[in-house]
Amino acid sequence: MFSLIFFLMIQMASSQEFTFQTEIQKWPEGKKAAISLTYDDGTYNQFDIALPIMEELNMKGTFYINTGEIPSSRYRAKFLGRDPQLIIDETATVKTSMNNIFERASLIRFLDMSGAVSFHDRAGATFEQGRIEEACEILDEAYSAARKLKTVKLISPKIIDGPMIDWDRIREYAKRGHEFGVHTISHPRLAVLDEPNLLYELEKCRDEIEEQLGREFLFSAECPFGTENERVMEYALDMFPATRNRMPEAYLEEINRSGMFDPSKDYDKAYIQWQRGPLSKTSPELMNSWVDDILTREDTWLVLVFHGIEGIGWEAIPEERIKSYFEYIDSKSSDIWVGTFAEVTQYMRQRMATPIEMKISGNNQINIQLTSELDPYWYNQDLTLKTYLPKSWNKIEIAQKDYSGPLEIQKDDKGNFVQYIANSQNGEIILRNITD
Repeated sequence: MFSLIFFLMIQMASSQEFTFQTEIQKWPEGKKAAISLTYDDGTYNQFDIALPIMEELNMKGTFYINTGEIPSSRYRAKFLGRDPQLIIDETATVKTSMNNIFERASLIRFLDMSGAVSFHDRAGATFEQGRIEEACEILDEAYSAARKLKTVKLISPKIIDGPMIDWDRIREYAKRGHEFGVHTISHPRLAVLDEPNLLYELEKCRDEIEEQLGREFLFSAECPFGTENERVMEYALDMFPATRNRMPEAYLEEINRSGMFDPSKDYDKAYIQWQRGPLSKTSPELMNSWVDDILTREDTWLVLVFHGIEGIGWEAIPEERIKSYFEYIDSKSSDIWVGTFAEVTQYMRQRMATPIEMKISGNNQINIQLTSELDPYWYNQDLTLKTYLPKSWNKIEIAQKDYSGPLEIQKDDKGNFVQYIANSQNGEIILRNITD
């Protein structure tokens, strides 16, 4: 990893030495923290209620959508594999084990019988907790019920609570700057799917989003139920530049929804990602405290995970609570950057992978070059730079590519500085001390 700070000593005309220092700020505009407002499933009131509130406050959100129940979607949930009757018949004589658990867990959610999806979810959750034998027993119970009912017919599992908006509205929201990402076709427990069904859920959701919105909306994904299963993550991280489930960056301390964050702790990473999932009974005071906690530091990214809103969806949060919470976040806007999951990820990665080269031209000009080997298709965020200057410099102008203009000189305990926006794809940055 390249250093983010480069020092260069020069002899000034006054014969005093000065250390020029340029650094990329941790967050845009030198803010103290970042927040991403993310939503799972794509239920109706996320768009009908929460999104308009965000837009009133000039906030953008990230929506991880299950595409299979969107009315005009091309790809629907389906089971891939052997004849279901053969699988069901085998369960009468062959117990579920690691030899067949993935196939059976993949099929069970499609059987036309009461509780089919629940059996799948219970088995998947138990499997991820490492209780393999118990997960197998749950599936044996499920197939025993299927045999008694003589169930063979397959139906698409109904996952989403309430109506779904269609792609025409989603395209409009995407044009307005909101991020959309993969959340699978039909919200299964991916950890207990066999490879064909696991890949179908991820790949066809991906393909649907690309066809409807474009490749730029394939940056991030969220595998359902916040899974961190190693097998699932291997597939997902190979398929997408980022997942909300896991971001295995050397510089990032991940504290997911089950973890605890201590704002007073001395973490040894450059950044902290702290996920919180507000539920229907989460108090406003607790939700506000998460915002307050991240403002005691300058390295924390709070990723909020919402599901249901105002009576529709899992753990639905009332409209008034969402509104007051977003207004509370907005009241801290001088110190908090609200960015989509993609924007924050891209900014951090660019900052950590962008070295700075500085040259001094005489006594009144600095030439700064940003370089990055990251894929420019995904990584084109403007970065906020901060350059410290000699006290004798009192009128500064910046030039980069097709832009030039004055900069305000500011001061902190380290000295005089200017703060400005730059992009590694726009070529050299020139800072001039205007002496006329």
